[in-house]
Amino acid sequence: MDSKPESYPVDVALIHYPVNNRIGETIGSAVTNLDLHDIARACRTYGVGNFYVITPYQDQQALVQEILDHWLTGHGSKVNEKRKQAISLIRICKDLQELYDQVKGKYGCDPTTLATTARPTENTVSIEEAVVKLKKGEPLLLLFGTAWGLADEVMANVNGVLPPIEGASEDYNHLSVRSAVSIILDRLLGRTF
Repeated sequence: MDSKPESYPVDVALIHYPVNNRIGETIGSAVTNLDLHDIARACRTYGVGNFYVITPYQDQQALVQEILDHWLTGHGSKVNEKRKQAISLIRICKDLQELYDQVKGKYGCDPTTLATTARPTENTVSIEEAVVKLKKGEPLLLLFGTAWGLADEVMANVNGVLPPIEGASEDYNHLSVRSAVSIILDRLLGRTF
């Protein structure tokens, strides 16, 4: 049996700006320590290349850097090797353009950029279609929104949108972004490779 590769041409981006608030206004949201740790761990588990955190706010960038420093070179690096491995995937970007430039530079081409949302939308790309791209070696960039989801300007500039995650409840669909990332990664990489 062939062994699984250490990583796939898949990158995850957690967008803190521009995102929507509960009434649809474009806002910037705060970085949370829990999102960084849990999403990094999911990315490492499923073989994601990099986990990008997008925030234009210098204080939020400094917070992310402080967390990275603790786990990569500080005390945390000496006590938890597995956490260090996961946190090492995190990259900070000040905006979407920096994200797109970094990912294009990494692969030498534009990746297929797929957004995620809790609402059904046009331009849906099925999980199966995304897996076909991966099996061909085509890079994917997965965008996840914080707050109440990605702003319209983000959604308008993607190659497609993955289907929403649907649970048993018909009147409630508001997963944490940490949970959504894990579910999407499992659907893309957990059973297919």
